[in-house]
This record gives sequence, C-alpha cells and structure tokens, in this order.
Amino acid sequence: MKKLILPFLIIISTCCLAQKPEKTATFESIKPVGIIKNLTDSALLDVVQRQTFRYFWDFGHPVSGLARERNNVAYDYGNEVVTVGGSGFGIMSIIVADHRKWITHDQAVDRILKIVDFLYHADAYHGVFPHWLNGETGKIIPFSRKDDGGDLVETAYLFQGLLCARQYFNGDNQKEQEIRGKINGLWNDIEWNWYTRDGRDNLYWHWSPNNGWAMNFPIRGFNECLITYILAASGDRYPVSSNVYFGGWAQSDFFKNGKTFYGHVLPLGFDYGGPLFFSQYSFLGLDPKGLKDRYADYWEQNTNHTLINHDYCVDNPRKFKGYGLNCWGLTASDSYVGYSAHSPTNDLGVITPTAALSAFPYTPEYSMQALRHFYYDLGDKTWGDYGFVDAFSESRNWYAKSYLAIDEGPIVVMIENYRSGLLWNLFMSCPEIQNGLKKLDFQSPMIRGK
Repeated sequence: MKKLILPFLIIISTCCLAQKPEKTATFESIKPVGIIKNLTDSALLDVVQRQTFRYFWDFGHPVSGLARERNNVAYDYGNEVVTVGGSGFGIMSIIVADHRKWITHDQAVDRILKIVDFLYHADAYHGVFPHWLNGETGKIIPFSRKDDGGDLVETAYLFQGLLCARQYFNGDNQKEQEIRGKINGLWNDIEWNWYTRDGRDNLYWHWSPNNGWAMNFPIRGFNECLITYILAASGDRYPVSSNVYFGGWAQSDFFKNGKTFYGHVLPLGFDYGGPLFFSQYSFLGLDPKGLKDRYADYWEQNTNHTLINHDYCVDNPRKFKGYGLNCWGLTASDSYVGYSAHSPTNDLGVITPTAALSAFPYTPEYSMQALRHFYYDLGDKTWGDYGFVDAFSESRNWYAKSYLAIDEGPIVVMIENYRSGLLWNLFMSCPEIQNGLKKLDFQSPMIRGK
C-alpha cells in the first residue's frame, strides 16, 4: 500500500505562558529538553508526548499552520510541502497539547483557526484534498506525475483530526464558532460518492482533473484505510452505500486471514499483520475497544497484530543486532536504503520508534519497555528536538536524522488515547460517525441506541 511518504535545555514548565496571540501573531515556541534521569512512567510519557508535539507546533508551516511532510528536504520536497494526512494527525496533537496545558487554549484556538482558514481556500477536487499542498499558497504539489488531484485516504486522515477539533472546540465565542462552521463546510463538500468511479462498489484512492482515474487504485482491505470507508459511509451530503464497504473494502485476497502467528490468531490482513501503521492510523480517532463488525473484533485484530510484531522482534529470526524485549517495532519509515514498509515479511533490521510507542493502548507493558530503552539506553542517538528520530538500525550503526509527520503524530495521539481516551471519545461522539457505523453494521459500546 502507499504509505504516506518523509545541546538540550533543562526541563521547563509544561505550560508555555504567553499573551493571547492574534491570528497573525508568532506562536510562542516550546523549548526542547534533553534526557532527564529517573522519571516515573507518567512523567516520561509527558516528556515524550510534549517534545514530539513540537514537530507540529514549532515546525508547523508558518503561513498555513499545517504539518510539513518531514523535517528535511529529501526527495526534493522543498520547505513549502505540507502533508494533508499528517496535518490531520497534527490537529489531533494540538488538541492533546491544549488538554495537557503545554499551550494555552487561546493559542490552540488560533492555530486551528489558521489551519481551517487556509484549508477553506486550498485546492480540492470534488471536496477532496491532494496528498501535498504548498503551505504558503494552498496550491497542489503533485505527489507523482499522475497523482495530481484528490487523495481520498489522506483526506480521511485529515478529517479524522478535523472532526475531533470540531467536537473539542465547542466554546460559545466567535473564533470557536468559526472553527466549527468551516469544518462543517469542508466536511459537507466531500463528494465521497464521486470516488466510487461512476458508482462502482468500491472507493478509489485518486482522481485527477488532468488524468481522471488513471491511477486506478481501488481501496481494498485489510490495511490502514478502514477510516476512509467509515467516513465515506458517514458523509451527510455525498455518502456511499453500505454495498461499497461490503463489496469493495471487504473483497480482496488479503482481507481475511484467521491464521495463528506466535500463538496469536490474526483475523484479518496479510500474514504476520504487515507494518504496524495498519493498526494505528485508522484508530487515532476510531475507538477499537469493543468495536466489531461481521468480519472482526478490532481490539483483538489490533492487539494480536501488535503482539505478533513484538514477538517476531523478540524471536529475531534474522539475528539483527539490538532486537529483543526492549527493542521492537516494525512499520513504514525511513531506512538506510530509503523509505520502506518494514514488517516481519520485510525486515531490514530497522526499528521505528513510532511502531511500539503508538501501540501503547494495545501493549502498554511492552511499549513502556521499548520507550525506556529508546530514551535511556539509546537516547544520545535517538532523542532529539522533536522527540525520537524516525528510525534506526543497530546492525548498520545507522540512526536517522529525519522526523516525519505521519510517524510523529500517532505517538502523541495514541499515547493520549492510552492515558485518557481523549481522541477516541471526541471522534466517537460525532453524530455522523455514529450513523456511519450503524449503517455498516458495526457494534461498539460507544454507539448510542444500539
């Protein structure tokens, strides 16, 4: 699947005090911190979430407020490239920062308002945003020669965040009313049914005004795209029918599994589960606890996927240096040979911190073991201004210098879901999502009246 390509100061107070900024004001920076010894588990989670959040706050694009694709300019991206899906993760991270008091509520409101103002005037195709935008102008930056139009999956990740923001910023004042109104306008403009390619029982990933359906990429599961179908079924003005879910998403050679790996039954997906972002991206907002449909129990699916990934790294059949109880987690990231979707069936000896850290809700004990190892044992090589670097390989003595929005955001969000359920509660409270889940015959303790 296409996954979504990119000396320290002593610790300070976790609340940055600032005058209430105007929309055009410079937002006060959050200072990075180095390794702090002997932290409790809770304090360590605070430090890691907060420093990782800096990627979206201090490094957010100064004009749009959206998330840059990555902190470097590899692949000739340039400094203006912002990522639509990663910005959805960033919006959710801003909500966490407000909740945790790392920034003031006024600062959070102003940054989110900056973002929605920009999106309201940015390029979109039947309401669907492209993979990349120019963060200064709002014009599309093509992802590839023919990928120069709407990207439905990236847009789904964006709106997973925007709908959480709409639910969170519920104040009875002009700015928060404007946030909600513009998010509703953007949401209602998405023509989910257009992306069925003339009414087929399938969603299609891309459409371009220049190349039409030439990318020809039907979205079928099981992978990271479940949220796309949930949102498409939940649309108010241009939804898709349940037949699109049952006849498209659930119809592929790699949808059902049912085999056992390392003692764990995997209901859906590729053998060994694939990269861990499959069990993370769609579930930043979608609460998997008790979530079931006719195909799977998604808590079982995601937990067993994570346990298989963990147990494979502990088993370490390829004998890579560093793998073990405290060092695990295979998912898509940078590597010493370029970007790669790491998994037990595509193992290059590269550990990606977001894999284990974004799995906190599923495997809290194992994730904390990995976190303490990454922070205390490898910290001088893996810890930096925006939290943990994207990936590393001890076998190759290679440690990335890069940070990617799509890997930073899930760390902040999924640790928060583990700690408080904040984003899960916000997203599942959306009446549209409630209706969409019912339409697709999902069960969840979060669905009212069912």
